[in-house]
Amino acid sequence: MADHEALHIRGRILAGPEDIRDELWVVGGRITYQRPAGPVAGPIAGWVLPGLVDAHCHVGLDAHGAVDQATTEEQARTDRDAGTLLLRDAGSPSDTRWTDERDDLPKIIRAGRHIARTRRYIRDYAHEIEPGDLAAYVRREARRGDGWVKLVGDWIDRRTGDLAACWPKDALAEAMAAAHEEGARVTAHCFAEESLADLVEAGIDCVEHATGLTADTIPLFAAHDVAIVPTLVNIATFPRLAAGGRAKFPRWSDHMLRLYERRYATVRDAYDAGIAIYAGTDAGGSLPHGLIAAEVAELAGAGLPALDALSAATWRAREWLGREGLTEGAPADFVVYDEDPRADLRVLAAPRRIVLRGAAVG
Repeated sequence: MADHEALHIRGRILAGPEDIRDELWVVGGRITYQRPAGPVAGPIAGWVLPGLVDAHCHVGLDAHGAVDQATTEEQARTDRDAGTLLLRDAGSPSDTRWTDERDDLPKIIRAGRHIARTRRYIRDYAHEIEPGDLAAYVRREARRGDGWVKLVGDWIDRRTGDLAACWPKDALAEAMAAAHEEGARVTAHCFAEESLADLVEAGIDCVEHATGLTADTIPLFAAHDVAIVPTLVNIATFPRLAAGGRAKFPRWSDHMLRLYERRYATVRDAYDAGIAIYAGTDAGGSLPHGLIAAEVAELAGAGLPALDALSAATWRAREWLGREGLTEGAPADFVVYDEDPRADLRVLAAPRRIVLRGAAVG
């Protein structure tokens, strides 16, 4: 496509779950539904979705900590080639701001670096601090991020040999207030049950994984509009983790297996209660990037209707993160498929064309 040409897309433009258009054009890197004057390239035909969203990943991070720029770029390209064009980076020690200058890489919404209790998280990932410093570090990461801060809400306590909450409630309340004063939302890594009520009552906005939700805390989340990102493709690794830690931490191992075994019921119960659920993969630690189609399939497997599972990685996810979809004047970030992804979620794994900032990149 020449620089002066518009790009014509036709077929079924899924601007929303029920908002279906017949065609759109890309002019100057942005979407329009008004046919432009002058040369028009294309058409590209198919089923069109806004660029997919991974609401929990880690760019610039691997199992050992921060990675170099070449690896960071490879991670972002892998997501892009899977059709994931908007990433919420839920904690990374790397400075990935340089990717903002790259029109061929997905947009990243950053949560700064993880904030964890001393010796209560993966080595080289987080700021490891004590409760008295929590609010100050939250304020710092709020200023470094893109409207989000990431806490580690629970982790294994070596004294008890099981998962345990990391922060007292008063420190959490002070930290949430600090984040909100800075205009940031707060999310937290939580596997277990213990930390959830305190986090919600302190003012948390979202919880990652949330495998510890129960009949007691699900209504609390619903009443306070706390979202969850279940990362079911990551929860699938719990049996392997439990087996690896059984000799040293048998209580923790058994606990992880219980959380794993009820994972689908937990997500379905949260959905039935009206809790907002978004799709995230937890890519970048022990998992590879590019898994968003698998996560959407997992949400459907947990009992979400197919359209809601799809929306968790498209329309609703973009709205939640404050980013536009297939609307007039929005950046032209979208994916073209051969078949209707609403009818068969497996279609998400096979994008035919990817358009990012108005340019075909795949």
